[in-house]
Amino acid sequence: QVQLVESGGGSVQAGGSLRLSCGIIGYTYSFYYMNMGWFRQAPGKEREEVAHIDTNGSTSYTDSVKGRFTISKDNAKNTLYLQMNSLKPEDTAMYYCAGGFISRSYTYWGQGTQVTVSS
Repeated sequence: QVQLVESGGGSVQAGGSLRLSCGIIGYTYSFYYMNMGWFRQAPGKEREEVAHIDTNGSTSYTDSVKGRFTISKDNAKNTLYLQMNSLKPEDTAMYYCAGGFISRSYTYWGQGTQVTVSS
């Protein structure tokens, strides 16, 4: 059974940075073949995809984070990252990583890590 585990969340002031990490437990060899994404959900709002990375390394971002967030995938370390810079209060949410073997079809989800940005 594959499990994804996020870490790196926390509380920062507006303008600050955080780096989220997502590791895999079980069947670690499958990480290389996974397309992966970061999602977030704020209270009272729908979950949204923040960033996506395909197995070929191509990336995409939702408009609100373009130029501020960077998704990356280190296959040697079996770890997905989300570098978040210039954070804004509206970035406050629970952040989740997800992975799957078909692009944007996510089978595996992490438990989430909280990001809180104060003004």
